[in-house]
Amino acid sequence: MNTLKINGIRLFSAFIDSCWKESYSFPRFVKDIIAGITVGIIAIPLAMALAIGSGVAPQYGLYTAAIAGIVIAITGGSRYSVSGPTAAFVVILYPVSQQFGLSGLLIATLMSGVLLIIMGLARLGRLIEYIPLSVTLGFTSGIAITIATMQIQNFFGLQPGYVPEDYIDKVITLFRAIPSFHISDTIIGLTTLLILIFWPKLGLKLPGHLPALAAGTAVMGIMHLLGHDVATIGSSFSYTLEDGTQGQGIPPILPQFVLPWNLPDAPAFDISWHTISALMPAAFSMAMLGAIESLLCAVILDGMTGKKHHSNSELIGQGLGNIAAPFFGGITATAAIARSAANVRAGATSPVATVIHSLLVLLTLLFLAPMLSYLPLAAMSAILLIVAWNMSEAHKVVDLIRHAPRDDIIVMLLCMSLTVLFDMVIAITVGIVLASLLFMRKIANMTRISTSSITDAKKGLLVIRINGPLFFAAAERIFTELKEKSVEYQNIIMQWDAVPVLDAGGLHAFQNFVREMAKESKHVVVCDIPFQPLKTLARAKIIPIQGQLSFCSTLSKAVEEHNILKEIN
Repeated sequence: MNTLKINGIRLFSAFIDSCWKESYSFPRFVKDIIAGITVGIIAIPLAMALAIGSGVAPQYGLYTAAIAGIVIAITGGSRYSVSGPTAAFVVILYPVSQQFGLSGLLIATLMSGVLLIIMGLARLGRLIEYIPLSVTLGFTSGIAITIATMQIQNFFGLQPGYVPEDYIDKVITLFRAIPSFHISDTIIGLTTLLILIFWPKLGLKLPGHLPALAAGTAVMGIMHLLGHDVATIGSSFSYTLEDGTQGQGIPPILPQFVLPWNLPDAPAFDISWHTISALMPAAFSMAMLGAIESLLCAVILDGMTGKKHHSNSELIGQGLGNIAAPFFGGITATAAIARSAANVRAGATSPVATVIHSLLVLLTLLFLAPMLSYLPLAAMSAILLIVAWNMSEAHKVVDLIRHAPRDDIIVMLLCMSLTVLFDMVIAITVGIVLASLLFMRKIANMTRISTSSITDAKKGLLVIRINGPLFFAAAERIFTELKEKSVEYQNIIMQWDAVPVLDAGGLHAFQNFVREMAKESKHVVVCDIPFQPLKTLARAKIIPIQGQLSFCSTLSKAVEEHNILKEIN
């Protein structure tokens, strides 16, 4: 209870510190308003596009940006992060929405929020540092490939019918559907895509998302005049309100409090141990990805601003946002790196900017919903293609392939392939395990022994210096080599000044070596022992044994004792 109370008190620390303890002033508020409006303009089309990509109606993406955005901004540990639906989640959310429907997706989101809070309370926020760059690049680029593939259908207006979940089958199905492409959708998609690509080159502060959508919608109008039908949000999505009112597109109302398992426009969801168990893998994937992406975002923002985030508070804030959002129809949310970076560049000074971004989303729902229904799906797909390209960080992938060690390249390509062909959790798990094994092999190969010039064959003295950690992956090899070297010697002095670590495996190998030397009536001396190996030896109650094992503080004392014993004998 004390831990919960302490973390509860700290929930609002980031918000308070960034707003009030730094003399929050009217000029700062103006900067936050400008930044919030700028990010809001970016977030509105992205939230809708990401919701569509996740297999649900676009308004649920707006609900996510509004509700989760406010909750996480107030309770999280990064003052500049902007949270909402992100591209990384699309590949996880889409299968869940197809199999379990919107209610199942919202319940999985709620479960992921609970897991994130547990991770924050367990103080696991710093574990992000233990995920190698090759793994993060691998699964993010794999997700980008999957997202881009999912946009082909709407971008070209294909009519493939049933699209399989398996990636290879999906690609084959889309390829076979190429003859069904619509020229009108393709032109709209290309127009939107080209504007998104070239807009940044103009150097204007206005984000390119709205101009690109406006251009795509204008082209759609021309296509309608020419007699071509185009799929839009209004023609593809419908809604049912609590009073039974039905409509097309996006409902012009604010998010309503709902029970995720009893939505008004969806069948009642049967909550049972079977369904909870079936949703748990997806919820775990959401929590893991949410933690990774939000903490990576916070680290990037720290580098941009010189500030410091609170990793565990950020996890708790993300958890609270993902618990609150489903009760208002919001899907899974996490910190969005691109939107957060735009927030900083636009001059944000506190979480107030993120709150304003969410309020702008709410105002859009209330006053502009009918206009949003006219947006063409091909234009939304073009936005997601740009998001996928930016997410892939292709320049970093190419740089890693060109300059990184072979082990890192293998890990990255494996993670990328597993993400595309299977899922992110398998990719991250295999990637981290493989990266760890390759790293251990590299460290084990760095542990070596060298023969000192003090070695004297006539006196039967072998002096060996061990350089590197004596852990399970290296110890057996080292002591096997040492046994081979000590065949002609009666006394073996081991200098451990360059042994930073002695683990259980190293301790076991050392004890076996001493016993084998004792059988041959040989004497082992260990000197210059650093603190950690000395502590390990002490905990194992390894003590000197007359004629078999001795310990000395320095190499010179070990050699001196050997010479004295030699003279006595």
